Amino acid sequence: MPAAYALAHLHGRSPHPDVIEYLERIQATLDPFHGRFLIHGDTFEVVEGEWPGSVVLIEFPGGMADARAWYASPAYQDILALRTDHIEGDVILADGVGPGYDPLKRAEKLRSADPSGYAR
Repeated sequence: MPAAYALAHLHGRSPHPDVIEYLERIQATLDPFHGRFLIHGDTFEVVEGEWPGSVVLIEFPGGMADARAWYASPAYQDILALRTDHIEGDVILADGVGPGYDPLKRAEKLRSADPSGYAR
């Protein structure tokens, strides 16, 4: 089973004691689901388009069920407003592709599924 990820694009940050409390408490909400931060902050290089704000990427090795369970957990819901009241952003949960992923197979599937646009 491939890992799943929580990806956040956060912007409009304002320093606030609630945000510090959120940061102090979030890892404890992740631990039961084996979640871990892979990216957390605003140190990155934009190579295409614009990316105002910061990025957070959290991995859930157990897959999407763990990512969903973490986000819906009472522990996380208890601290969520500490962030959302002071930082705007978008958050998604996404399945990883796992080992052996082949983009060529995806291209073939897209080409065969859409006779109007992708076929040559």
